[in-house]
Amino acid sequence: MSTEVSSNASGQPGPVAAPKSAAPEKMSRESVTIIATLLVATFVVILNETIMNVALQRLMVDLRVDAPTVQWLSTGFMLTMAVVIPTTGFILQSLPTRAVFMLAMGLFAGGTALASVAPGFEVLLLARIVQASGTAIMLPLLMTTILTLVPLAKRGAVMGNVSIAISVAPAMGPTVSGLILEHFTWRFMFVFVLPVALAALAIGAKYLTNVGETEKTKLDFPSVLLTVPAFGGLVYGLSQIGGGQSGPGTMAIAALVIGVASLTVFVLRQLRLQKSEAPLLDLRAFNFRMFTVSVLLMVVAMMALFGGVILLPLYLQEIRGLGSLETGLALLPGGLAMGLLGPFIGRLFDKVGPLPLTLTGSVLMALALWQFSMLDAGTPVWWIITLHVGLSFGLALLFTPAFTTGLNPLPPHLYSHGSAIMSTAQQVAGAAGTALLVSIFAVVSAASGLVAGMSAAFLTATVIALAAVVLSAMMRKTEGAAPGHGAH
Repeated sequence: MSTEVSSNASGQPGPVAAPKSAAPEKMSRESVTIIATLLVATFVVILNETIMNVALQRLMVDLRVDAPTVQWLSTGFMLTMAVVIPTTGFILQSLPTRAVFMLAMGLFAGGTALASVAPGFEVLLLARIVQASGTAIMLPLLMTTILTLVPLAKRGAVMGNVSIAISVAPAMGPTVSGLILEHFTWRFMFVFVLPVALAALAIGAKYLTNVGETEKTKLDFPSVLLTVPAFGGLVYGLSQIGGGQSGPGTMAIAALVIGVASLTVFVLRQLRLQKSEAPLLDLRAFNFRMFTVSVLLMVVAMMALFGGVILLPLYLQEIRGLGSLETGLALLPGGLAMGLLGPFIGRLFDKVGPLPLTLTGSVLMALALWQFSMLDAGTPVWWIITLHVGLSFGLALLFTPAFTTGLNPLPPHLYSHGSAIMSTAQQVAGAAGTALLVSIFAVVSAASGLVAGMSAAFLTATVIALAAVVLSAMMRKTEGAAPGHGAH
């Protein structure tokens, strides 16, 4: 196996021989079983993340709550994710794989069971928070396990399968909940998910073995406490700014100010703790140039993706008058295309590297968003579906190369931290993209009508996508990074 790039004592990248624990060139049947189990579990927990969005209207009636209150079922979930994910680097280093999986799926299954019998709004909100705690741990666990078990030459193909969980699951959420709500009460959204969650838990309990090595690391409680105002403040502030037509409220601005200030303190504390080898989130991953470029590319792509995911249903329902189930079905082909292309793009990545894929993907994303800015009240639905499939294809060409190129050059002790940083960046970028584009939509719509608002928001998303084109051009292959090569 070729040499990998690691960090020396001062935290600077430097060449070292591949560690003894590096993955062998061929994956064992046990490794395939472990990754397959984690993939299924991740698919289930991410599907659950978007399953509520279509049901909020029904829940307002059934639980007798108003729109700002019911929105907390989504906001509370997102906030919990933003706070828990930064701690997963520590969790994954301190606990064995099996224990982390049982904790994540145990929390998720417990929250799902509680949600299915919730007597009122407060208990349902608590159940969503418990679910989110389990969801937050699953994706970094999957990423870290793949980095530990999969040889460098096959990582692209395996990471391509991850895109099925990341892309198809959120796309299917609204469709699945639309179908359920057509025939059953909202409780069945959780009743149907629970057996699958329990089955994944049982399979994991039977077949999952520990991978990698645990370390005795000290938990820094001030850092944990800082994650709440830092990441929670940012996500809450951004999500609230996009909520109203009268512009951002005092609470949203205050949350953002507290979030930025707390994040600054959090980063400074992590940099100081790195000297004693006990940071909650090890920021030395940013010493690797391709990791930094990949994270920035992910942030830009997620801002465009989340904005599109929010804006397109708004367009289809508010301007075109489609129902929730029809909207879900219209967006399903794009989500399926993104996920099903993932494994193929992963194998292609292993052969040609990231540059041709990310450059094509970012250009395709920018073109699709530009076309979305030209939609009007008479645009045929088939053309909207075609554009959405095109956007999804562009994003599929971005996600697998960005994940793999960013995480490849990291040494094993930074796997869990790199995965946690990427997942945290995704959450904050998603909230930022949604806030920015929904705010623009709301302000322009109030002045010039819904079509003008939609056009302005998608035009902004197009400009953001142009930044992805620039970042894509900077992507270089990091497979088996040699001394002085692209990773630093």
